[in-house]
Amino acid sequence: MPTTVADLMVATLKASGVRRVYGLPGDSINGFTDALRRDGEVVWEHVRHVEAAAFAAAGEAAMTGQLAVCAASCGPGNLHLINGLFDANRTRVPVLAITAHIPREEIGGSYFQETHPQELFRDCSVYAELVSVPEQLPRVLEIAMRHAIERGGVAVVVVPGEIFLHYVGHDIRPAMIAPAASVIRPSDDTLAAAAESLNAAERVTILAGAGCRGAHDELVALARALKAPVVHTLRGKEFAEYDNPYDVGMTGLLGFASGYRAMEHCDVLLMLGTDFPYRPFYPQNARVIQVDVRGEHIGRRIHVDIGLVGTVKNTIAALLPRLDNARDATHLARMRSHYRRTRERLDALAETHGNHGPIHPQVTAVAVDRVAADDAVFLADVGTPTLWAARYLRLNGRRRLLGSFNHGSMANALPQAIGVQASHPGRQVVTLSGDGGLSMLMGELITLRQQRLPVKVVVLNNGALAFVELEMKADGILTHGTDLDNPSFAEVARAVGLHGVQVEGPGELDDALRAAFAHDGPAVIEVMTVRQELSIPPKITVEQANGFTLWATRSILSGRGDEVLEIAKTNLRELALE
Repeated sequence: MPTTVADLMVATLKASGVRRVYGLPGDSINGFTDALRRDGEVVWEHVRHVEAAAFAAAGEAAMTGQLAVCAASCGPGNLHLINGLFDANRTRVPVLAITAHIPREEIGGSYFQETHPQELFRDCSVYAELVSVPEQLPRVLEIAMRHAIERGGVAVVVVPGEIFLHYVGHDIRPAMIAPAASVIRPSDDTLAAAAESLNAAERVTILAGAGCRGAHDELVALARALKAPVVHTLRGKEFAEYDNPYDVGMTGLLGFASGYRAMEHCDVLLMLGTDFPYRPFYPQNARVIQVDVRGEHIGRRIHVDIGLVGTVKNTIAALLPRLDNARDATHLARMRSHYRRTRERLDALAETHGNHGPIHPQVTAVAVDRVAADDAVFLADVGTPTLWAARYLRLNGRRRLLGSFNHGSMANALPQAIGVQASHPGRQVVTLSGDGGLSMLMGELITLRQQRLPVKVVVLNNGALAFVELEMKADGILTHGTDLDNPSFAEVARAVGLHGVQVEGPGELDDALRAAFAHDGPAVIEVMTVRQELSIPPKITVEQANGFTLWATRSILSGRGDEVLEIAKTNLRELALE
């Protein structure tokens, strides 16, 4: 039984199902890590950068839906956690951060490494509290864990280093904190109003988000009843796209035309578990019904006519019996036909462009999809890797696709993969990493070796911050500061003891991927990709078209016309198909 505060913390975490803690040791956190050593069951997952600890915990929590834990020492250690904790909180996954603090008597005296952690973490957490005396600790820890689990977010417990070592005795029983089961659905009157609006509509389109997790069958049943095409968000892709005869693709900046058109032409938009942020992609004149378990999210992006507070699964179950069965399927048929044409164009763009020279990123994404396991977990870096993952990775109800889709942080894929692989040692875990993203936290390749995590890192090496360049071109700005003078990532991998291979032509790609994926340890597959690949969004504004024209004109006048020619040559097939 517990003898110190730190022992009690470890016992409580263990009783609640926690089996690992991600972090980096340091003097103020040593009392906690020593308690982990004494326990011997909760594993200390040692990372090379504390930011990676928070991302790893976020990856585990996103994968499991259960509480994941990271820890850091005072001052700079705490600060390094912040970006990963913002990601976890905005993704709404349950993460507990144990953050050490300077000695209590030194607080407020500008002591070495002094910060005010409970204030620093306030904006990226659902709960953040300083433990001032040892007697607070059991209750504050339990409250924090409950907040993280029930509200879906980050809870932070700030503990001055000496409190970890305080003696608490043997008669304290550690608490077990577990999720509370609940059924949440709208009132009968609200459901009746929603059903009346849906029954009167001629063209219903469903927008499905991450809130559809665990409600795939209900979503398909609702689409069948409404004869409604289903558009999905990026985070909704893994829950709404597979085994869905009503799917018409994704909308938004990374989406494609069929998803955009299905929303543009509806007279009622039914939003299910999504807080889709891009207002220009919403319909102009449709009535909107929004379902969300968090009532404060309703109406944040577009005027909502009927708001339904409840989980998607429970709300659909209560709504379905109220819907009329006789419906015209013209809208659905038209949008599905549009989707088939759009999908054919996208697939044509991923056909092999010969066997030599730089590889188009679509070809890489399709090859990864083809070679990866049926239950692979994909982690996509922010930027063009997320774009290609969204358009070309096929999910099937067993595969997963995770990333920094709400927070939008670079360098997320590798550290998130650490958490996924550590918590699922028998699962194939594959990253689609950008060269910019991987190089930001490249030290975590050493973590893969040290922790013996067989993550497969597919890095798209195009020598540039490619998505940033696309944004510059759309704004009519000459690209500047985006070049990356990269080393060979394959050679770096081999230098730190990983399997590393560089792929320069499409003809080598499948064999290289199969060999790396079959390797029994971590591997880096460096794919040399073209730099000037365009990704055309489903809606191009006049400003964007004018911006691209202005960029081309300025490039030519600045003596950089070769970039314009390279773009035309690289994207000739895409422009023709569009």
